[in-house]
Amino acid sequence: MDIIKLPESLNSEKSHTVQVYDYCSSKEISKQQIILNQNTFSFLIEGNKEVIFDNSDLSIDNRKFLIMKSGHCLMTEKLSEIKNYRSILLFFSNETLSKFIQKFELNNIEQNEYKSVYSFEYDKFIKRFVDSLIDISKLSKTVQQKIIEVKFEEIMLYLVELHGTHILYSLTSNNDNLTQNFTRTVESNQLKKLTLKELAFLCNMSVSTFKREFEKNYSESPIKWFQNKRLEHAYYLLNQKNKKSSEIYFEVGYENLSSFIQAYKSKYNKTPKQHQTE
Repeated sequence: MDIIKLPESLNSEKSHTVQVYDYCSSKEISKQQIILNQNTFSFLIEGNKEVIFDNSDLSIDNRKFLIMKSGHCLMTEKLSEIKNYRSILLFFSNETLSKFIQKFELNNIEQNEYKSVYSFEYDKFIKRFVDSLIDISKLSKTVQQKIIEVKFEEIMLYLVELHGTHILYSLTSNNDNLTQNFTRTVESNQLKKLTLKELAFLCNMSVSTFKREFEKNYSESPIKWFQNKRLEHAYYLLNQKNKKSSEIYFEVGYENLSSFIQAYKSKYNKTPKQHQTE
């Protein structure tokens, strides 16, 4: 599967720091490797969207929209009942965002943790805003560019009014600690069914580099570490949530029940049923 770079692959203007694109598709994609070279609004109109980033993941339908930080992510697009997917994309650079913060003197409210993606529900204002973006996307590129910069300020001021400034600073935050970024990505995605290739992509590494970095930080192979974490989660689901093995084996990463029971017994020296009847 080829890596897609956005907004470049949409035949966008590289020099534009804010731009809008009306994206439609009749083809589903699953965990597509995406490099966002600009921050992005995704105003979903038809279908469903799932995104996985280094430290956060979200799934939405067309009652919500996303704001995504530039960087690496895995993206899934599912078609609507009428076999269509549509999203209005509004791209904006870090430079544009920084200028916006300075222009309106928006101070940071300190947060303990910054996320790479946020979702919000549509309201009447947002729906009117998206309709205006659709109209703007049909105009000439020259006129688009003049209007869209004003529209960017409009939506940002509205969201800051409702949700505060921490979103802005999440998008502009630079994570320079490579080790911290690596462990955060691994541990945020420990229960997801991601391949080593997908995890390495989220860390912006080759698979071989990812394996070396993993063993340096965790002193065991990725396969062994992830298996242990998923079996520990299975123990929690069985003994704290009173779930059955048949209900959870796929959730914790096993294709069939027998292989899950075998792995569980190998770790805990008891079958899931034996643990539950103690």
